[in-house]
Amino acid sequence: MAPSLSQAFRRRWWMAVTAVIENLLFSAVLLGWGSLLIMLKNEGFYSHLCTENGTEVHANRSSEENSAWLSCVEQEEILNLGFTIGSFIISAATLPLGILMDKYGPRPLRLLGSSCFAFSMILIAVAAYDPSVLSALIFIAVSFNGFGGICLTFTSLTLPNMFGNVRSTILSLMIGSYASSAVTFPGVKLIYDAGVSFCVIFWVWAGLACLVFLNCLVNWPVEPFPDPEQISYAKKVKPGSDGVTDDQVTEDQRYTHVTSEEQEISKKDLSDEHIHSNGVAVQAQGSPPFRRSVCSAIFLWSLITMAMTQLRIIFFMGAMNKMLEFLVTHGDPNPPEQLVLEADEKVSFYSSIFGTLQLLCLVTCPLIGYIMDWKMKECVEEKNEVSGETSPPKRDRKIQKLTNAIRAFIFTNLLLVGFGIISLIDNLPVQVVSFVLHTMVRGFIHSCCGGLYAAVYPSNHFGTLTGLQSLVSALFALLQQPLFVYMLGPLKGDPYWINIGLLLFSILGFLLPGYLFYHRRQLVKERKVRLTEQSAQEMATLNQPANGSAKHLSNGLDPDEV
Repeated sequence: MAPSLSQAFRRRWWMAVTAVIENLLFSAVLLGWGSLLIMLKNEGFYSHLCTENGTEVHANRSSEENSAWLSCVEQEEILNLGFTIGSFIISAATLPLGILMDKYGPRPLRLLGSSCFAFSMILIAVAAYDPSVLSALIFIAVSFNGFGGICLTFTSLTLPNMFGNVRSTILSLMIGSYASSAVTFPGVKLIYDAGVSFCVIFWVWAGLACLVFLNCLVNWPVEPFPDPEQISYAKKVKPGSDGVTDDQVTEDQRYTHVTSEEQEISKKDLSDEHIHSNGVAVQAQGSPPFRRSVCSAIFLWSLITMAMTQLRIIFFMGAMNKMLEFLVTHGDPNPPEQLVLEADEKVSFYSSIFGTLQLLCLVTCPLIGYIMDWKMKECVEEKNEVSGETSPPKRDRKIQKLTNAIRAFIFTNLLLVGFGIISLIDNLPVQVVSFVLHTMVRGFIHSCCGGLYAAVYPSNHFGTLTGLQSLVSALFALLQQPLFVYMLGPLKGDPYWINIGLLLFSILGFLLPGYLFYHRRQLVKERKVRLTEQSAQEMATLNQPANGSAKHLSNGLDPDEV
C-alpha cells in the first residue's frame, strides 16, 4: 500500500500541505498549555486536592454542570508537573527519534506518532468523565501527546528534500507550523467556551489524528527521503522518444528532472571528494571523531545558550497564567470575589491572545532563515555564459555561514533580553509585547542553532549533535517545575525575582556569538595564509617557462586575482 519514492515525488505538494496542517493541529500543541490548564481546572482535574481551608481556593464552574470545582495552589503545582513532563518529552525524544529515523525512515515513526497522539486524546476524554478518580491519567496522556507530536514534527523535516530550489522555504514552513502549534489549544478553548462538551472535543480530536495515520499510510513511502546531494530524478527514454532534460543546479544540490512517461529515483553514492569553500575539489580527509565535535568549545557554549533559552521559554509558558493573575490581584491572599472573577476573565483573555500570536512563527521562521542565508549566493563559483570561464566565489562559504550565525544569535539574544525586561513591567497590556518577543525567540533559536551546527560540524554529526543538544536542554528545562513551586510558595505568586534571575542568566547567551566572532577571526587569518601560499605557488609556476612568455604572462595578471 505504501507508494514508491517516484510516486511520493509526484504527491510531494499534497504531502507538504497536509504536513503543515498536521503540524499545526497535532505536533507541539502542549506549548499552548495556558489554555489547556484553564479547561482542565474547569473540568475538575485534581480539584480533590483542594479543601475549603486551603491557602488559596477559587471556584471554577464547569461548562457542562452546575457544580463548582475548587482550585488551589496544590492543583496548580501538580498540573504544572504534567506540563513539565510533556514539554520534556517533546525536546528529549529528538535524539532517539533521530537514530530510529536514520534506520527505519519517517513512515513507521509517523504512523507511531499519530497513534500515540490519538491515544493521548482518548485518555484525556476518558479522564474527564470522573476526574476525581482518573485525574492521574493526565500524566500518561501528556507523555503520549508529547512523544506523538514530536514524531510528526521530526518526520516532516525530511520532506523538504523533495523540493529542490524551494527546499529552504518548505523547511521554514515546517518549523514555523511546529512552533505555531501552540495556537491549537487556545482555538480549542474557544470551542469549549462556546458550549461544546470537553469530552466531545477530545474524542473528535482523536478521530482527526486517525486521519493523519491514514494519510501517512497512503502517501508516505517506506524509503527515507534522500538528501538533496544524493538524489537524482532520472528518466528512462525509449529510442525515438522526445525526452527533454532540464538540469537545475542550486547552491548546495543538483537535481536532474526530466519529463517522461517513465520516471525512477536513484540514489548516488557519496563521492570520496568534497568541495572546499574556495571551489577546489580535494580528496576528503577523514571526518573528525564525534568526541572532538562534542567536546569543542562551540558546542559547549551552544549547550549553555540553548539550555538557558529553553528554560526561559518553558518557564514562561508554564507559569504565564499565574503571572497574569498576579498582575490583577497583586498577591492579595484573600481577594474579593469580584477581583477573582476579574482575574479569571483577564487570564482567559490574555492567554487567548498569547495563543493566537503563536501563528507569528509562520512569518518569523522564514525571517531568521533569510538571515542565515544572507549573501550565500556569493559563496559559489560564477560561470560566464559568453566565455564559459568560471570565476572563484567572492566569499568563503564556511566563514559566511559563521558570520550569519553570529548575527542571528545576537539578534535572538537581544530579543530574549528585551522579553525579560518587559516581563518585569507591572502592566497587563504591555505584556502583549512580551508575548510577541517570546514567540519570535522560540521560532528563531532552533534555526540559529541548526545553522551553526551545519556551518561548523561534519554533516554526519549534525543529527546526533542536534539531538544531544535538545536532550540536554530538556533536562535543564526541568528546573521550571521547582521554580514554579518556589514562586507559588515562598514568593506568594510574585514572579519578579525569578524573572530578574532569568534575565541576568539570559545575558550569558551573548558569550556564544562572542566566541564565534573570535573563531571567525581565526578562520579569516587561516584563509589569508592559504591564499598567500596558493598565490606564491602560482607565481612560481608562471616563472618556470621561457623568460619572454613568463614576462608576458606575469605582466598580464591582475594582482587582485592572484
